[in-house]
Amino acid sequence: MIWIEFAIMLTAILVGSQMKGIGLGVMGMVALMIFILVFKMRPTDPPLDVMLIILSIVTTAAALQAAGGLDYLVGVAEKIIRSKPSQIVFIGPFTVFFLCLFAGTSHIVYSLLPIISEVSAKKRIRPERPLSMSVIASHLALTSSPMSAATAAMTAILAYPGAQKNILMVCIPASLIGVFVGCLSVLKMGKDLDKDPEFQKKMQDPAFAADIDKDSGSAERKYKPGAKTSVAIFGIAILLIIIAGAFPQLIPSYGPGEENFSITENGTLRMGTIIEIVTLSAAAAIMLITKTSAVDVTKASLFNSMASAVVSVFGVVWMAATFMHHNESSIKHALGDITTQHPWTFAIAVFAMGMLTFSQAATTKTMMPLGVVLGIPAPQLIAMFPAVNSDFVLPGYPTLLAAINFDKTGSTHIGKFVVNHSFMRGGLITIAVTIAMGFLFASLLL
Repeated sequence: MIWIEFAIMLTAILVGSQMKGIGLGVMGMVALMIFILVFKMRPTDPPLDVMLIILSIVTTAAALQAAGGLDYLVGVAEKIIRSKPSQIVFIGPFTVFFLCLFAGTSHIVYSLLPIISEVSAKKRIRPERPLSMSVIASHLALTSSPMSAATAAMTAILAYPGAQKNILMVCIPASLIGVFVGCLSVLKMGKDLDKDPEFQKKMQDPAFAADIDKDSGSAERKYKPGAKTSVAIFGIAILLIIIAGAFPQLIPSYGPGEENFSITENGTLRMGTIIEIVTLSAAAAIMLITKTSAVDVTKASLFNSMASAVVSVFGVVWMAATFMHHNESSIKHALGDITTQHPWTFAIAVFAMGMLTFSQAATTKTMMPLGVVLGIPAPQLIAMFPAVNSDFVLPGYPTLLAAINFDKTGSTHIGKFVVNHSFMRGGLITIAVTIAMGFLFASLLL
């Protein structure tokens, strides 16, 4: 019976991922309805904590965008990328990583991909190399950022004082090493442009050659008056969240009592509660101080993307959590021995789920509670946390498609067999090295 149920869940995920947008969410609800009505499963609680965290964080990021803060950050990143064009394969991905680490969203990479592509082509460096790793770096930053929904969800699942601090201590250095090794792995990927017959053929077209070599980096960017102020407020919010995670004794405590959605049974505020309060307060401060209207915030592209993320997490996580809870004993029996002897094998299961859900937050909320049930120690779960960044395997995620479209040379591509695409080598190596380094840092620091 479990295999039939699993097939239904897998079918819903596959169909939903093809529908894109809110497809995962609505198909997850279809599967959940089948589980309840046909298989008589008892539904678990919906993932309200992750949904509210996404709502809070993305609303704040949208306020930052509406106030011009994201444009300012992109402008700073552009100057860094253009400063050493010959090192674009390293500078591009690392600049993207730190920018997404600060912002807590990978969607900011859209503004940098055309710059990375342009700088690469002018230096006759194959754009496929920095573009592929920049996309991977933008995803990996989310499992190291205190402002990402995935990290917030992981913190809530571990649910011990200082969990967020431990995640950052392990995942940030592990990710930096992973990105560096990933960049090394693509350094010679594909032919150099001066030896690529397809590129040389395109350069025979005067219009194409002029477009490749035109100078578009000299124009001075103009920012909204409150751009820098909004970045400062956003940075203060990040700092407050980090302090709250690192020093839980500073957080108000109400004494033991009945737990609820906001407070643990020990009477302390849940980390999710803190994140929601701090981020939305920061959004209010940005709007009031920079005189950014609420209408402008709701019109921001990040705010519009929030609805899709919330619906997707709502449906697919509720479906998967119900399946996991209903079959908990069978799953524990099947995976218990191997994960006890070889905990790293759980990362394979996490990676596989991430391939299908296209969401770090959804994968985290679905799989990491299972890791807790299986008895995997928290430091090892933290080490495996970056495995949720497997949404590059099937080339349907928007950041991958954007990188392909922004590459005027055509070097960034999807292969004949779909999975043999430009992002596979760097992605697999980066995630594998990051997880390995995660285990090392977890053993040394935790």
